[in-house]
Amino acid sequence: MTAATDGKAALAPPGSGAGQSRPPRIVPVRHPGRWVAVAIALVLVAQLVHALVTNPGLEWATFRQYFFDHSVLHGVWLTIELTFYAALAGFVGGMVLAFMRLSPNPLLRVTAYGYVWVVRSVPLLVQVLFWFNISYLYSRLSIGVPFGPEFFSFSTTNLVSSVSAAVIALSVNEAAFASEIVRAGVLSVSHGQLEAAAALGIPRRRQLMRIVLPQAMRTIAPNAANQMISLFKNTSIVSVMAIMELFYTVQVIYGRTSRIVPMLLVATAWYVLLTTLLSIFQYYVERRFAKGTTRALPPTPVERARLAIRNLRAAAADEGTPR
Repeated sequence: MTAATDGKAALAPPGSGAGQSRPPRIVPVRHPGRWVAVAIALVLVAQLVHALVTNPGLEWATFRQYFFDHSVLHGVWLTIELTFYAALAGFVGGMVLAFMRLSPNPLLRVTAYGYVWVVRSVPLLVQVLFWFNISYLYSRLSIGVPFGPEFFSFSTTNLVSSVSAAVIALSVNEAAFASEIVRAGVLSVSHGQLEAAAALGIPRRRQLMRIVLPQAMRTIAPNAANQMISLFKNTSIVSVMAIMELFYTVQVIYGRTSRIVPMLLVATAWYVLLTTLLSIFQYYVERRFAKGTTRALPPTPVERARLAIRNLRAAAADEGTPR
């Protein structure tokens, strides 16, 4: 028995664990191409940073001077307000249009489709200018019986200000695109679930609020966030109406100081900063609606950093262990 046992131990393949006090060390697969790509990317990033820091034409002193300037901060706040009001009104209108498109009523479907078709066909700049000149097209508006007597009328000269015209134009444009995003999300939910809910006697409203929308939000959230970021940047178009939002404020300053490049950098930095905040908000919204679809929620950036540090410490401890 002893000889047979010794023979099996001698014939055991390396790494099988026979006659060894430690388990075999697992060596990860090497990826030399990946490290070459990382090195190239780091070199390119270093060159970009060096060019930004050392280029005298960027005038970083002027950038620091105006980044927190009172007028610039006022422009940033007005840009945020335009984005918020237009996004709120646009997505509310978009939901209405989406369910009109999905309605069995042909008149509602055609009306919603016509709205989306017209608005998506007209450039946003044209829409902004149209609403800005609405008083030229309709000097007075009246309320009364259609094609009948009027109850009262009022002038449109002071009715729509430049800011109101900007919000209306952005909201009208946003509603058309938001309707398609919502419609795509609703269509992504299996119709069989609605049939099962109807068979169980669940009311239509409850089907929509508790079955359709929670699942549709997984499709709606990324596209809606992307559309909102586009809306935030598109607010710069209303500068044609001399509204003191961020981009027009920067234009006024560099028109007075002739510091074009550093002032454009100020606007760019604010757009990047606020877009980053919207992207972070998007990440947590998507993570919230990912519940129930995966065994574990995707880790947050903080959790990813902690995991990376833990892995580095484990790798360092493994390297320091004697073989």
